[in-house]
Amino acid sequence: MTTRIYVPGDAGAVALGADKVAKALADALERRGVDAQIVRNGSRGMFWLEPLVEVVTPAGRVGYGPVKARDVETLLDAGLLEGKGDALRLGDVEKIPFFAKQERFTFKRVGLTDPVSLDDYRAHGGYKGLERAIELGAAATVEEVFDSGLRGRGGAGFPTGIKWRTVAQCPPGQKYIVCNADEGDSGTFADRMIMEGDPFQLIEGMTIAGLAVGATKGYVYCRSEYPHAVVAMNRAIKVARMAGYLGRSVAGSDYAFDMEVRVGAGAYVCGEETSLLESLEGRRGLVRAKPPLPAHKGLFGKPTVINNVISLASVPFILAEGAKAYADVGFGRSRGTMPIQLAGNVKYGGLYEIAFGVTLGELVDEVGGGTFTGRPVRAVQVGGPLGAYFPRSYFDTPFDYEAFAKRDGLIGHGGIVVFDDSVDMVEQARFAMEFCAIESCGKCTPCRIGSTRGVEMLDQVIAGGAGRERALTIVEDLCHTMKLGSLCALGGFTPYPVMSAITHFPEDFGRGPAMLAAE
Repeated sequence: MTTRIYVPGDAGAVALGADKVAKALADALERRGVDAQIVRNGSRGMFWLEPLVEVVTPAGRVGYGPVKARDVETLLDAGLLEGKGDALRLGDVEKIPFFAKQERFTFKRVGLTDPVSLDDYRAHGGYKGLERAIELGAAATVEEVFDSGLRGRGGAGFPTGIKWRTVAQCPPGQKYIVCNADEGDSGTFADRMIMEGDPFQLIEGMTIAGLAVGATKGYVYCRSEYPHAVVAMNRAIKVARMAGYLGRSVAGSDYAFDMEVRVGAGAYVCGEETSLLESLEGRRGLVRAKPPLPAHKGLFGKPTVINNVISLASVPFILAEGAKAYADVGFGRSRGTMPIQLAGNVKYGGLYEIAFGVTLGELVDEVGGGTFTGRPVRAVQVGGPLGAYFPRSYFDTPFDYEAFAKRDGLIGHGGIVVFDDSVDMVEQARFAMEFCAIESCGKCTPCRIGSTRGVEMLDQVIAGGAGRERALTIVEDLCHTMKLGSLCALGGFTPYPVMSAITHFPEDFGRGPAMLAAE
């Protein structure tokens, strides 16, 4: 029997040397005349252990990591193929506390299966959701998603079922499904991990969406910085099409649906849905004024469902297991699970899928293990470069859309970036304004001019002197204008990191307790 050895092909693992490990293993096995198959799986999401090598033994899968190419011969000599011990031996990877405490709905197959094997996907429950959707029919499928309580995982948190209902209720004709895979937030990588580690799940989710609303064509808009994901998606789409899961008769049904990948050119603003549509149509990524909503007049002027990768990848589970199984998990109006990405100055960085309701402190201190440097945590930014900075006094905040909103914060795409006590918060505020100025599409004045002026004022704050307080007052006024007057979330959300830094870390802006009392 051929031994299977899993070495991640995930871009995160590759960046840490997984390709070199895979080659070293292949060369060593050939020299030894060993019959073994190397499978390039997705990452399990524990990046401090990458490259993570897993071997299938009669007793189960045994993990080793982090493995370097120079470790291969020693591991083989010590009995790697039989799962025998070594200093790098981790045992059953799924029993590692970081992994064992998760509730994996969306990521249950990532790292477990061969991403480009349709047989592997089906053996682990793949396409059961589509089969049930075909049985239920379009209208009932929409209601199943609505009843699950699934909300947009791209950042806005808008109920997915309402968006689907709106498109489904449009008159029959050409409709589209667009997957927003322009994952540009700092500290986020969940979309990439799905596309590289379980691409059929996204394909299945988009196909179910097409069936539900009457769309026959889908597009995955992927950022150019994700070349591995683009390759993985294109391979999987080809396999699905050849197997009859895409095309004129999906899985032998009366429903037609096909899809393709389109690659963006690196503009952060194209993560905003209307700017994405402009880019997808071949034009410069400028934000569109609303109304009309994309659900009524979207891609090429037709009704369009635009959902994030994780939103669409959550759909197969909901259809396969039932809306109640998904809705029964979560907190408040935030139902189901959230793939939380821990990054920055954190000891255990990676992806952690858990039900909504876990506190920010639990995620940073217990799951993440605190800072990598060992210094105290001073600030945590949640929700990408436009997310608010939370101090330790906010660590009791549940991971929930409404709970974060009450504290002027955003969950966004679920990225958490940790900073220790060496961080300069005025520099972080300046970065937010500079980021907005660079990435602005330029269509609206509050974003285009406000962000540029914000950088100038924060430079005056950094320089110090008598004009510091006046400059801060102008920054606060700019934030108010940008929040209320910008066309899209780029300008509208930039005030979150700036104002949270000023509010929670006033000492970095030259505002001591005495000055605050005087105000």
